[in-house]
Amino acid sequence: MITAAWIGIVLLFIISFAGLIFPIIPSIVFLWGGFLLYHFGINHEELSVVFWLAMAAFTILIIVADILANSYFVKKYGGSKWGERVAALAVIAGSFVFPPFGILLVPFTAVVVTELLIQKDAKKALTIGFATFIGFLSGTIAKLIIQVIMVIWFFIDAII
Repeated sequence: MITAAWIGIVLLFIISFAGLIFPIIPSIVFLWGGFLLYHFGINHEELSVVFWLAMAAFTILIIVADILANSYFVKKYGGSKWGERVAALAVIAGSFVFPPFGILLVPFTAVVVTELLIQKDAKKALTIGFATFIGFLSGTIAKLIIQVIMVIWFFIDAII
């Protein structure tokens, strides 16, 4: 039974990392699923209060990093509120269109078109589209780093 639980934990962690490529997958939910499977299925005393508080803080950090990275770059390069909203929706839509490249191409294209319609300046629209691309990559890298830290911390607490 413990082996099955460990297999489940590892699978949940793998799925959480797939969420970096397919944003429709709620990465953080699968990470927490692995933590809770360990807690309720293997050992409910091993993970410390510090671990749980740190994971809650990292969860908030992942959410904030994702939102702020996109918003920051779009605003920095003069994007509109509509450009920000379209970028967020296009990332989700892009995960279904030509994955995994759709999550890069669809938001870029959607923001460029949106900003062309709003600002009527092709050069500025391309710049904002590129900023969306950089924002997405920055947010994804930040989430990857935070998730790796969370998983390593989990294994250190659970095994050692």
